[in-house]
Amino acid sequence: MKRIPVGVKGFDELIEGGIPEGATTLVSGGTGSGKTIFGTTYVYEGARQFGDPGLFVTVEGNLKNIVWNMQNFNWDIKSLEQKDLMKIYRMHIDPRKEIEAQIDKELDIISSMVKDIGATRLTVDSTTAFGAWIQDSGKLRNLLFRFSDYLKDLNCTTMLTAETKGGPRDFSAYGVEEFVVDGIFAMYFIPPHRSIFVRKLRGTKHSPLAHPCSITQNGLEVNPKDEIMWSAIKQY
Repeated sequence: MKRIPVGVKGFDELIEGGIPEGATTLVSGGTGSGKTIFGTTYVYEGARQFGDPGLFVTVEGNLKNIVWNMQNFNWDIKSLEQKDLMKIYRMHIDPRKEIEAQIDKELDIISSMVKDIGATRLTVDSTTAFGAWIQDSGKLRNLLFRFSDYLKDLNCTTMLTAETKGGPRDFSAYGVEEFVVDGIFAMYFIPPHRSIFVRKLRGTKHSPLAHPCSITQNGLEVNPKDEIMWSAIKQY
């Protein structure tokens, strides 16, 4: 089985060297846990270290803030963009108009961008925004299933993010995302400490423990040798 290294320092040691090629994973966690940094690292380091073209899609984030955060880690994203190894795209959704039709249009744009650069890595940050647009739980679940299925057809190794309440058993925002993915990486932030736990990853003998992680001047780093006790992971 071919594996795709995530590129977050220390993390790939927890998952036998990387994510199974073609899998879809979910990075979930509360505010400030490091989800977006994890997702951007996956695309950036894929391009920088391994020459894998990647696309980072933000559903509702500000593009300037995302780029600024990357540059704050001294990442040279401009040269990667010029070589078509990395692209950043913001979805354009008007909540006053019919949502599902707009998302279908955005998925076509994402598909075109993936093909244009031959992307093999894709991050979508975050699926939680869909709940603000669609109040009906049935329609929301259906949309999330359709959205995930469409992304799988792009033949990328895909990473989704979702914001949770931050509790030890919170693995998705709507109870849907965790069932349409092949793996879940749960991130926790109990100030001032951060940790990560591989909840599941198909075809992988992964670490069963929660491990400390930190945000440094170079980005996110995981300590695979140390363990965080579950009693320390509680809803803040």
